[in-house]
Amino acid sequence: MGIYSAADRLPEHLGGWPGRLCSLHMRMPLTILGLALCLSFPACHQVSGRKNNSHPIVGTWWVKASEAPFPYHMFVFHSDGTMQQANPDAGDPNTSDSNGMGVWLTDGDRIKGKFVEVIADRMTHQFVSRGEISFSIKVNANAFSGTASASFYDAEGRRSRGPLAATMEGQRVVP
Repeated sequence: MGIYSAADRLPEHLGGWPGRLCSLHMRMPLTILGLALCLSFPACHQVSGRKNNSHPIVGTWWVKASEAPFPYHMFVFHSDGTMQQANPDAGDPNTSDSNGMGVWLTDGDRIKGKFVEVIADRMTHQFVSRGEISFSIKVNANAFSGTASASFYDAEGRRSRGPLAATMEGQRVVP
């Protein structure tokens, strides 16, 4: 029996031998842990009904730019003034472009911004150009509309194409 004698034994409903854990030994710490977790989680989440202070553009958008080589895009606007653009790599049969990375800011009742993408030739895998797409849009609840202008630059930074005008229409992605 080791260092414990029969006199040290607890009643069976309390766990039997000392050093042996039972549900009674764990009940109090688990109760305290559960209570602490229950009380702390609400403090980590925004309370339902509280006004969201982020700008109306912040979020994820399904965007159509009819004049683009592939008209459908996804835009994500972040509250820190950065944004991302993506469309299918297979959207253009001749070139492959990276996701666009950019910035945005408010301009009166509009949003203006710019994103940059890198374009490569599908066959040679060589650099083709850097695309810079500037835009100005107006948000109306879960939709936006506006214009864009795309210019493309060679490896030395000389404009090789553009500016090319486009219109943009966006719909917010909502749950």
